[in-house]
Amino acid sequence: MSAVQPAHTNRLSQESSPYLQQHAHNPVDWYPWGEEALARARAEQKPILVSIGYAACHWCHVMERESFENEQIAAAMNAHFVCIKVDREERPDVDQVYMDALHAMGLPGGWPLNVFLTPEAKPFYGGTYFAPRNFAQLLASIGEAYQNENRWELEQSAEKFAEALRTSDLAKYGLQPSEAGFSADQFKLLVYNLSQKFDREKGGTNRAPKFPMPSIWRFLLRTHAATGSQSVLNQALLTLREMAWGGIYDQAGGGFARYSTDTEWLAPHFEKMLYDNGQLVSLYAEAYQVTQDELFREVVYDTVAFVARELQSPEGGFYSALDADSEGEEGKFYVFTKDELKSLLGDEELLFSDYYGCTALGNWEHGRNILHRRQTDADFARKHELQPGVVAEMVLDWKATILEARARRPRPALDDKILTGWNALMLSGLLDAYRAFGDAYFLELALHNAHFLEEKLRHGPRLFRSYKAGRASIDAFLEDYALLIQAYISLYEVTFDAHWLRTADTLNEYVLAHFFDPREQQFFFINDAGEQLIARKKELFDNVIPGSNSVMAHNLHRLGLHLDNPRYQELAAAMLRQVQALAVKEPQHLTNWAALYAALLYPTAEIAIVGPEAEAYRHELSRHFLPNAVLAGAAEATDNLPLLRQRPVLDGKTTLYVCFNRACRLPVHTVAEALAQLREADQE
Repeated sequence: MSAVQPAHTNRLSQESSPYLQQHAHNPVDWYPWGEEALARARAEQKPILVSIGYAACHWCHVMERESFENEQIAAAMNAHFVCIKVDREERPDVDQVYMDALHAMGLPGGWPLNVFLTPEAKPFYGGTYFAPRNFAQLLASIGEAYQNENRWELEQSAEKFAEALRTSDLAKYGLQPSEAGFSADQFKLLVYNLSQKFDREKGGTNRAPKFPMPSIWRFLLRTHAATGSQSVLNQALLTLREMAWGGIYDQAGGGFARYSTDTEWLAPHFEKMLYDNGQLVSLYAEAYQVTQDELFREVVYDTVAFVARELQSPEGGFYSALDADSEGEEGKFYVFTKDELKSLLGDEELLFSDYYGCTALGNWEHGRNILHRRQTDADFARKHELQPGVVAEMVLDWKATILEARARRPRPALDDKILTGWNALMLSGLLDAYRAFGDAYFLELALHNAHFLEEKLRHGPRLFRSYKAGRASIDAFLEDYALLIQAYISLYEVTFDAHWLRTADTLNEYVLAHFFDPREQQFFFINDAGEQLIARKKELFDNVIPGSNSVMAHNLHRLGLHLDNPRYQELAAAMLRQVQALAVKEPQHLTNWAALYAALLYPTAEIAIVGPEAEAYRHELSRHFLPNAVLAGAAEATDNLPLLRQRPVLDGKTTLYVCFNRACRLPVHTVAEALAQLREADQE
């Protein structure tokens, strides 16, 4: 019996993006973004409707079902517009331009993003999700307006928006390079201004929805390391604990959802994104280094297990995301009714439900429960007169039971494209986990991923953005280069394999040659040979993923130290000076820049380990949280890299050199002595 053929098939059926494939059988005459669609719009003088989303986006699915699968709405779209679908994850450059356009219109952003353009791709109106009746009315009114004398008004409006888009963020905010230098007083003000945004009860920032925003809490860990402030550490640890106890964290399977819709971290949008989980592994691993808290260890191990189990390709790449929906409902894969729990757990259901906050009425929709916690294992044990070790064993059994039950359910859809920048974030997370725990499994996963990226997504000094079905496509953006350079620097520091440091520098020089704007001392998001959109943007602000310019500034600082390249270090400082005033005033939007401010306030330690036990010493040293240090090493004396030159093995014993600004303390032979020298330097 032959399969039922879809009633419609459009050009998106030829695309590799899972998001575009989701729309391949809409009655809409969709085009992918590209010259074919843009040329048709110009030739026919038709306005463009560009609709942007991503495969795991719940409201994107809703709008597709309600509008893009609706024959009447699709007919109106086809009659009046050239319709273009964009996967924002494959084309963040297009998304960036038209999201900025929406903000210029004074409208809130989000996805799905639907923007109306002139045939020259200049925006004149837009919005996010539209209910079907409103969307049909909007299509009719814009279609009609574009055919009569109102077209001139729309095009005039589009010219104004296009001009606004071409204004750089530095110019928009009137930013000038700071002449003040980096001062401890200004840094204190920055931290104070950030603290005004904190939720002191549930962690995170004082808003709903609540996003994890890893760069904020990683900055606080660095601030604590630099200043010793207990209050900033407490806020970071409160946030990490509440997230790890909340419904935003998958209590049974590990891994984090994208954000929580409430202030309690309870009810997430259930999509799980690789970029969140990579950064959160880094965050929890670093927090473990600071605190040795077993909860943070558990989160790291379970999140890595989730990624390896559900997002790893056979070739070693990591897929992009799991959908929020299954069986047409958001979160259905993850939630349970009380009756379902009774049938799964029998007599232990009451203990389980108390541990995970489950009730007969349900703590979420339709009588279902999102698993979450409100107390430590020790408190739970005392309440139920149990031994803590017994609780830990029960929890392991409960998790296995829930995972087994979920394995029998229809799974959320997998977005199986592999993105370079997101893989780099996961690679960095694995390396941070390896630093914290010394578990060879984390390094094995990391190296498998790094070799995959080298083989499939790098061509000489150039990178591709996306890989799917055996094919790499789309020239990489600054985000991809910046995040991969960052990961490769870390990979050198945990392996002492100079190949990774040299590769990082090769990519760095390519970025300097093809992305840099010397006038503003920042980098464009697309390279000089890439497709030129109506505006060539620079990504200034740190968001859920740190901004690519702040990541590049960190890279330049670290590479400058590793390679003894003052030009890199000077450029990193110059980039920070451009945004320094705004970082102090609005730090919640520039926390990765703020982390660089913390690093540049004090000299960065240059640590070299030379000798037969270099790997063992690196392993011991890396268990400590040393955010303001670069680390080099070799099994024997070598001039291979600048930090290793004139660093001999003394007395036949592995020797550690702790240096600042190219001036070294006395060589020592134990990690304890090196750590003491670092502490002495902090107190000077």
